[in-house]
Amino acid sequence: MKAVILSGGLGTRLKPFTEVIPKPLLPIGEKAVLEIQIEHLKANGFNHIFLATNYKSGYIENFFGDGSKYGVKLMVSKEEKPLGTAGPVKLLQEHLTEPFLVMNGDILTQLAYKNLYDFAISKDSLLTISTKEIVTPFQFGNIHTDGDYVSGIEEKPDLRTTILAGIYIFKPQILELIPDDEYFGMDALIRKMLDLNLPITHYPIQEYWLDIGQVKDYEKAQEIYKERFSNDN
Repeated sequence: MKAVILSGGLGTRLKPFTEVIPKPLLPIGEKAVLEIQIEHLKANGFNHIFLATNYKSGYIENFFGDGSKYGVKLMVSKEEKPLGTAGPVKLLQEHLTEPFLVMNGDILTQLAYKNLYDFAISKDSLLTISTKEIVTPFQFGNIHTDGDYVSGIEEKPDLRTTILAGIYIFKPQILELIPDDEYFGMDALIRKMLDLNLPITHYPIQEYWLDIGQVKDYEKAQEIYKERFSNDN
């Protein structure tokens, strides 16, 4: 099975860490972020991995080589200009002739990718998105009123939001919806499919998931690595 890891982000929100090292090579414990992702993909049956790069691409190419030390076939695809989150996948169209996984290069998760893949294959849609419910404690009580009178109180209710988790399964035909050599994000792809009344399926992630796009999240990743990922081979 094939997977594309979007590894071309500038890492602006992670400065100063990313001024020298590209975000996907930032160390988490004794491994780089991308190493953790590649090893987990390999454990789930993905043995052909494409790294879609831009910023400091040479660092990533030199670090991973052909992927043989991880037991996978690895190919680096460098965009010549920023193409968003969907545009870089279009560059690989000739290589992606079967359903494949796409994921952001700044995510740590224990998601069973094979289960997501099997779910997507079973559905009549070109795109399956993974989602994650984020629960945020609310610091104030919520008062309910009826005219001039208080009718109830809800003590510090949790705020629940379902977010796009940055992991997708594409079927090859979807690539026809992505323009050539043009900045095009996943959000634009989803909106385009909705406008065309094309079905999109979603897969709720129950396992641990963390986006490490900001400094506080990177620091959190360091804290949880030993507990959740150090033996994840």
